[in-house]
Amino acid sequence: MRGYFGIGVEGISKPMNLGALFRSAHAFGASFVFTVGAAYSRNAADTTDAAANIPYYDFADLDALRLPKDCALVGIEFREDAAVLPSFRHPRTAAYLLGPERGSLSPRLVACCDHVVKIPTRFCVNLSVAGAIVMYDRLLSTGRFAERPAAPGGAAPLPPPVFGDAVVRRAGR
Repeated sequence: MRGYFGIGVEGISKPMNLGALFRSAHAFGASFVFTVGAAYSRNAADTTDAAANIPYYDFADLDALRLPKDCALVGIEFREDAAVLPSFRHPRTAAYLLGPERGSLSPRLVACCDHVVKIPTRFCVNLSVAGAIVMYDRLLSTGRFAERPAAPGGAAPLPPPVFGDAVVRRAGR
C-alpha cells in the first residue's frame, strides 16, 4: 500500500470512544492520531496504548491544526451533501476527522476539508465504530486483496509480489 493516513476527532467528550478509535487506528496501521480541541488520556479501551506507539498530536483548536504537506483533510460527517463512503476514492495521503459524539464537525472545520464523506446508514453510528468503518473501507480499497468470488465463500489470498534479481548497468556497455 502506498501513502499514509491519520485519524482524529474534534471536540470529543467520551474518553472510551477516543480510546477505542485510537486502538482501531493502531490495528489498521494509521501513521498518526490526533485531536482538535479535545483532551486525550489513556483509558481501558485503548489496550494497545496507541498514542505511545504511533505519533499523537493534540491541537488546541483549528488554528493550531497542522498536517503534512499534500495530506488531504477528509471530514466524516452525516450530511446530505457529503460523498457516500462506498463511492469515495480515498486520497493517497489523508487525515480523517470525526466530530463529537453529540454533535457535528464545526462549520469552520468542514470548510477546511478537502472532502466530506458520510457512511450510508439510517442514522449516526458510534464515533469509534464510524472511524473503524472508514479505516476498513480504506484498507479494502487501497490494499492488495483478491477480488471477491461470485459465489459465497472466501478467495485465496494473493501471493506476495515477486521481484527478479537486481540489474546492474555498467558505463560503456
